[in-house]
Amino acid sequence: MRVIGRLGSVISRWLRNVWLNTVVASDFVPEHLRWILLRASGLEVHRSIIEAGGYYGGRSIAIGQGCYINRGTFFDASAPVIVGRSVSFGMNVTVITGSHQIAGPKKRAGDLQNRAVVIGDGAWVGAGATVLPGVTIGAGAVVGAGSLVTKDVAAHTLVAGNPARVVRALDTLDTADAPAAAS
Repeated sequence: MRVIGRLGSVISRWLRNVWLNTVVASDFVPEHLRWILLRASGLEVHRSIIEAGGYYGGRSIAIGQGCYINRGTFFDASAPVIVGRSVSFGMNVTVITGSHQIAGPKKRAGDLQNRAVVIGDGAWVGAGATVLPGVTIGAGAVVGAGSLVTKDVAAHTLVAGNPARVVRALDTLDTADAPAAAS
């Protein structure tokens, strides 16, 4: 019975993977409708534009309303991935939630360690950036293209590089809300 149960689990995971990462993530699904299919598949996804070619490694993914998830975004999701409202992802962003302890010489990849990633409201993660397990990116922060984010990013901060380092603080006043200049 254990073998049958295990086989059922493997088949179920395989079918979910095929559904999410082949059908739902395909170019056949319009980007304005993809969020509906992801939500129907058990992910906590709100109305957003989600381009094709993404990878969804698990059900512990939450995407807030008004996000733009560009082509080729990879969500490991071995631990929760929480994306706030109005977040923008460039192409080929990678969000990793699982890693391994360094083990002995016979097999260096030791026990799996999963840690959530949280991306705050209004943040922008540039094309090709990689966010590592346990990182929180604050609201309104910007991660430069190609950056490797290994540590938390404060709200309204621009980071860039490998590893990502603070470039500068960003304005917190929305220019659309700023008073008009006196003439």
